[in-house]
Amino acid sequence: MELHEGAAATGDCVLDLSRLNLSTLNVDTVSDERKGDTKQLYLNNNRLVSLPSSMCQFNKLEFLDISNNGLTSLCEGIARLTRLRTLLAKNNRLTEYSLPKGFGSLHLEVLNFSGNRFEEVPLQCTQMLRLQSLSFGGNRLKTIPPEIENLKSLELLYLGGNLINSIPPEVANLPFLAYLVLCDNRIQSVPPQLTRLHSLRSLSLHNNLLTYLPREILSLVHLQELSLRGNPLVVRFVKDMTYDPPSLLELAGRTVKSRNIPYFQHELPDNLFRYLDLASKCPNPKCAGVYFDSCVRHIKFVDFCGKYRLPLMHYLCSPECTSPCSSNPQSDAESEDESSVPADRLQRVLLG
Repeated sequence: MELHEGAAATGDCVLDLSRLNLSTLNVDTVSDERKGDTKQLYLNNNRLVSLPSSMCQFNKLEFLDISNNGLTSLCEGIARLTRLRTLLAKNNRLTEYSLPKGFGSLHLEVLNFSGNRFEEVPLQCTQMLRLQSLSFGGNRLKTIPPEIENLKSLELLYLGGNLINSIPPEVANLPFLAYLVLCDNRIQSVPPQLTRLHSLRSLSLHNNLLTYLPREILSLVHLQELSLRGNPLVVRFVKDMTYDPPSLLELAGRTVKSRNIPYFQHELPDNLFRYLDLASKCPNPKCAGVYFDSCVRHIKFVDFCGKYRLPLMHYLCSPECTSPCSSNPQSDAESEDESSVPADRLQRVLLG
């Protein structure tokens, strides 16, 4: 078996060619037997600017680390590594144009492209249905593609340190997502749809432009960590209220629902019957009202752990339901809706 001088063979399945100051990789210097046996290949911390298509000769490769090189593209040979499960390509010079055409056909479970020059998430990456961990931290991403919802097996999504200004609601369609890292971006709001992330345990949003959170965030029952430092909602409290007057249809619907007037499906057109079922109960414990399309968008301050007061987005049925925000830190925390949340849930919300 021939290896580059200084290369380490740390086991029958592991070939370590890292930190050898390599500027090129000559696969021919590795014996056919060795190439056929290798399951883990380390090429990290070299000076590689390209990889040969003959990489595909490592046909049993499951783990490949090519981080900390000068790579500007990935060769077609990588797309033919059918057993590859983990690809680490951190800190290179890759862009959305650097991936081979067949890259999306790989059965990767872990993919790390952090510290590169991506301005978009390549659509090939959203075709990897077995992907469990996807990292694009420290790139130049401006958006999260809605196709991210295709990654139904995803458990970790790391997008910190980019230029992202919004979170698409499609992120909420990832049933196993447990760790969502969106820190150090330009995000201004959190879509209430994220409440559907029932597996979410950690949500990192520090160093963004958030001025409020949707109160639906309290529905994330498995959430253990919510990182919010460096946002305007922590630095200063912002209160906002908008209200569009209800239509005659909504006024009639509110009357029916709030006064419990009986109605039956055979008495009403289908569209009206369905409309009445869409009524949302006003969350103000002192109000028995309902709303449909027209409501007051209101910032509700909630006392977390007796130390921080977070502004949560809150929807009420009318301006009469709102009350001025008192400087007393207990004024809003004692209302029925927040006090009904168990204390241990509130203690899981962190600002550091």
